[in-house]
Amino acid sequence: MVNIILFGPPGSGKGTQSANLINKFGLIHLSTGDLLRSEIEAKTPLGLEAKKVMDQGILVPDEVVIGMISSKLDANPDARGFIFDGFPRTTAQAEALDKLLALKKTSISVVLALEVPEHELITRLLGRGATSGRPDDANEDVIRARIVEYHNKTAPVADHYAKYGKFKKIKGEGSVDEIFERLSKEIDSLVEEKV
Repeated sequence: MVNIILFGPPGSGKGTQSANLINKFGLIHLSTGDLLRSEIEAKTPLGLEAKKVMDQGILVPDEVVIGMISSKLDANPDARGFIFDGFPRTTAQAEALDKLLALKKTSISVVLALEVPEHELITRLLGRGATSGRPDDANEDVIRARIVEYHNKTAPVADHYAKYGKFKKIKGEGSVDEIFERLSKEIDSLVEEKV
């Protein structure tokens, strides 16, 4: 099983590249935002607990999110692997995820971090904001704050996985195809090791 965490600041192309990687490698997309929404819609015990917390404007506790991830892993026992999107965001979440995966007899294979200069991210997001209607992509100050937040929160997670030799920086500039090729090369080498 190949389990990948795809990192990247807002505007780095994570969404586009996740979709491409899922198609090429047959991985299952594990987005915590999507999981929360589907658990709430299905009115599962975890979903009801999450909704109660979210309705108070509080972040969903890590235990609830880990429980949802566990359910998703259990529901896909024959998966070739998972691509984690939006999780883990903190070292505590990374440690909890590592423990959960160890219980399932698997682990994170690699953390791939798309590296894009800040000026490029701002240009991309302002461009996206002009067409998407997303208010958080239309204001340069908000964009800068989101980038700072990303770096502050994810740097410790990167350090956590770097300790185990599982953190790789990927140049996130160039065409979509060029970036996809760089990511694929890293994953191809992991898939070969597993065979």
